[in-house]
Amino acid sequence: MNSYVVAITGASGVVYGVRFIEALLSLGHEVHLVLSEAACIVLEQEMGWDRRDLDILALQNYFPQQHLQVYHNRDIAAPIASGSFPTDGMIIIPCTMSTLAAVAHGMSNDLMERTADVMLKEHRQLILVPRETPLNSIHLRNMLSLADMGVHIVPAMPGFYHQPQSLDDMVNFMIGKILDIMKIPNNFFQRYQGK
Repeated sequence: MNSYVVAITGASGVVYGVRFIEALLSLGHEVHLVLSEAACIVLEQEMGWDRRDLDILALQNYFPQQHLQVYHNRDIAAPIASGSFPTDGMIIIPCTMSTLAAVAHGMSNDLMERTADVMLKEHRQLILVPRETPLNSIHLRNMLSLADMGVHIVPAMPGFYHQPQSLDDMVNFMIGKILDIMKIPNNFFQRYQGK
């Protein structure tokens, strides 16, 4: 069993983060979850979750698997904020451009940013899933800066060659692609077969 930090920001597309956590847990991995305050608002708007119920206990009940630990984003003393805490990587899904910029510039204003900085300094896998369009030159420079540091930038751009029939198919395509980058075997999407 591997251990991953999953962070959900306030970008549109929080379903990606929720499904990704479900995927990791279903595959037997340990998840350390951090939600930004804005993520709680978007979870309410996009998924109908009651923001007042998004506390640690409620989230652990939503994801009932035993290998989930939830942290408040303000808790910069949480174990995952230290390089001595063993994890196999971190995924920020979806990732706002604000969080992406903070990570690119070494900010550590909250647990999410600090943990991403730990991944960089410890040379652990860091994957950012931005969900924004169009992109301006600041966004692109920040992405290039992170890519040059070895960060995987995986924009939420589902493919269509598998002829998706539902929103779930499109979300699962992205989940499978991210798991592929992490070298976690999966069959969340139909792979391209050629003609």
